[in-house]
Amino acid sequence: MTRGSAKFLQGSGVQEVPFQFLLTWPSRLVSWLRRRFGLEYERTLSQRDTRGAAERELRTREKRFATLDIKPLSPQARQSSRAQWTKLQEQFVDAPGATVGEADQLVMAVMAERGYPTEDFQQLSNLSVVHGRTLHHYRKARQISGRAARDEASTEDLRQAMVHYRVLFEELLDDTDKDYPQPAAAARDGHPALHGNLRES
Repeated sequence: MTRGSAKFLQGSGVQEVPFQFLLTWPSRLVSWLRRRFGLEYERTLSQRDTRGAAERELRTREKRFATLDIKPLSPQARQSSRAQWTKLQEQFVDAPGATVGEADQLVMAVMAERGYPTEDFQQLSNLSVVHGRTLHHYRKARQISGRAARDEASTEDLRQAMVHYRVLFEELLDDTDKDYPQPAAAARDGHPALHGNLRES
């Protein structure tokens, strides 16, 4: 090991890193997580007792996300999904409540085709790794959809739900996942949130 450096463990390998990197580790970690998770970072922070607990949860989400087989839509599937959305917009005037329900189903279908699990309680946390900056739109849409099912949503509420659904829908169609490195690539490029356990030697 060179002078002024330390070693960190990643899997079965050991790699040297400069002490300067260790000194800036906390700020690099926060910056990375804030950039990747957006508003979801603040939301998780508000729900946990400490910043460390919130950041551990977010790093756990990243590791779980790395096990998923996320893939882009084919051109045909993307075109078909856009056509279905256009149809929903056209029918909204005559049946706003039903249309919001169908919008939710369409977004779920696109998620599933992309490779996101849609039937477990970790659905939102899986989405947050790549779509954390827009996930609040999806949460709001689902809340309104729930009220609509109980006949407690106004037409304006339903219109807002469609707007919120479309934000995530467009991200899923546009394959924005490619702008966010998978954990292995992020660690290779020096993103602190994804490195292994550190120890000095």
